[in-house]
Amino acid sequence: MAHVRKTTHSRKTAARKKTSVRRSTAHKSTKRAAPKRWSQRVTKESDALDLKRGVFTLTSPKKIAASLKRSAEHSARRKTGAYRSALSMLTFYINRAGKTLPKTQRTRLEKAKVELKRAFGRE
Repeated sequence: MAHVRKTTHSRKTAARKKTSVRRSTAHKSTKRAAPKRWSQRVTKESDALDLKRGVFTLTSPKKIAASLKRSAEHSARRKTGAYRSALSMLTFYINRAGKTLPKTQRTRLEKAKVELKRAFGRE
């Protein structure tokens, strides 16, 4: 009798293992189907803003804010107000860069947020 119980237990364990393997395999295959560089596609194709090339690499936070403001006010692709669009594009860039963004540039972009507030009179 002890032998039968052990075999039954082994079968159940084996069945569970197969199921978990199938689930994880199926999950991985759906991840591969996702398009690469989705953030690049969002920047180019979404109704966000028409940005000046290299705006986030400018050296002055005031210049970054002025460029974003100009782009936001003249863009026909934005859905919300100019301030909200400009700020969300700046935040989007900072978040997507993540840990790879150098501290000096991150600091400059965070200061650009403050300058953007000033430029739109939202202090």
